Amino acid sequence: MSAPAAAAASAVLDFDDILVEIGEFGRFQRRNYLLICLPVLFAAANSLSYVFTAGSPTYRCYVPECDKAEDAEYGAVWVSIAVPGSWSKRGQFTPSTCERFVTNRSHFASASESGSSWPLDQCSAANFTAETERCHQFVYGSLERTIVQQWGMQCQENLWKLAFVGTMHFAGLVVGTALSGYLADRYGRKHIFLFCIVFMALTGVAQALSWDYISFLVFALLNAVGTSGVYPLAFIIGVEMVGPRMREMSSIVLNYFYAVGEALLGLSFFLPHWRQLQLALSLPPLICVAYFWLVPESVRWLLARNRREQAGVIIRRAAKVNRRDISVELMASFKQQELEAETGSEAEGGLDVQKDDKIWLAIKKVVSSHILMARYAILLFIWAVNAIVYYGLSLNATSLSGNKYLNFALVCLVEIPGYSLAWLFLRRFGRRMALSGSLLLCSITCVASGFVTLGANWLVVTLFLVGKLGITSSFAVIYTFTAEMMPTVIRSGGVGVMSTFARFGAMLAPFVPLLASYYDPLPLLLFGSLSLVAGLLSLLLPETFNRKLPDTVEEAIALGK
Repeated sequence: MSAPAAAAASAVLDFDDILVEIGEFGRFQRRNYLLICLPVLFAAANSLSYVFTAGSPTYRCYVPECDKAEDAEYGAVWVSIAVPGSWSKRGQFTPSTCERFVTNRSHFASASESGSSWPLDQCSAANFTAETERCHQFVYGSLERTIVQQWGMQCQENLWKLAFVGTMHFAGLVVGTALSGYLADRYGRKHIFLFCIVFMALTGVAQALSWDYISFLVFALLNAVGTSGVYPLAFIIGVEMVGPRMREMSSIVLNYFYAVGEALLGLSFFLPHWRQLQLALSLPPLICVAYFWLVPESVRWLLARNRREQAGVIIRRAAKVNRRDISVELMASFKQQELEAETGSEAEGGLDVQKDDKIWLAIKKVVSSHILMARYAILLFIWAVNAIVYYGLSLNATSLSGNKYLNFALVCLVEIPGYSLAWLFLRRFGRRMALSGSLLLCSITCVASGFVTLGANWLVVTLFLVGKLGITSSFAVIYTFTAEMMPTVIRSGGVGVMSTFARFGAMLAPFVPLLASYYDPLPLLLFGSLSLVAGLLSLLLPETFNRKLPDTVEEAIALGK
């Protein structure tokens, strides 16, 4: 085949052109897109399930002198005289979790000698001294049962164990994100996607059957490894199956499914036992085993791997479902290029070596450039701040006053307008102002909600939700902004490095809510200050909106000029 003919055949096989012919988002794509979105609901729920399975319920010491053995009430009127605690500005008493006042034995003895019984319904301050002691029996404020009751992890000294569950989860995300991306490039999107779903389900069931704290940690880590591959691979499959005009839509709608999946955890109000909740989140995804026959492999991946005959079968099926006609010349070109690919396979190894040389050369140029190193250092910091604040706000939602299940659901659902806001900002104001504005919005509202406490619960929750909206918008913008600042040869790897670094930052998020034990607004003030610094630093980055994507390191440097 002559060079012009070969070029013509290659042009025919540009998948974007094929999609225009068979339909950019026809019935075939809509059905498969919906199928890949459904597991994302359960992946999102599994990613934050530990907030409730390893959460700390409300509890106080059991006071046998005053509590009724059969029907002890957490918020009894006498609690403040029998248990130490703190009073809020709204006059609400929060009892200490593991301390109670020592019984006044002399008063009890005199009551016994006089023939009177201990006044269960009229506990008075005279019944107790000012000294405190530890207790080992507890009264809980709700029917919620977590691993705290399961393995006796009450009291302040065990809080780090609960937070460490979140750290193990994010450690699993780091491992899983790296592994799933590599394996999907090597063995196919569909197979690794299905493996991640099934692995997430099986390890989630094992987590529900854990026999002690250590086994729970191990299965939480493994569950995160499986969970971490579901969303990114669904994102890749979704983007690769639709035409150019539908890519933004496919990415935004997938994020909507993720937000709804997180919000579903608010329904754990109806499944108060942690084992029941974990099983409810883990068993349904096993149905996705049927995806082996229902969901096709990514045509783009098949073409990249020179499996044109398999790609042709899927394209013919898509054209038939979409009720489109596909040219005979197009399908004939698959077989022709397959033969050409086999002929040129001997030179493929040399091309791979050349490609690796280009990557390492680009990395060396980046490291030697003070401008790019400073720019990427700022990006690393912003990625880490995004992860810490985003996950920190999600975890801190259960600490807000009011119904914690409703608060958590609202904090998750507010991500939907957050992603929509990012989409609008990116088009209207450019990348730099969209990122800075989102972070500063989060900063202002987090600091404000940290100080607004007196008689304004609705205002606290509203400000908190606006802060989550801002950081969600920032997270959506940073993906696009980072990709547009990276040279083509290292773009995928560069974004991967930033995302992995953010996961390491997220490992600190579960410990941030513990700061509230020292000063109640401290977690929100920390989130606000970090967002402020990141928002100001983002103004030092170059604008990339409507600019050509940099193909070389030199073009990446020139973005700032």
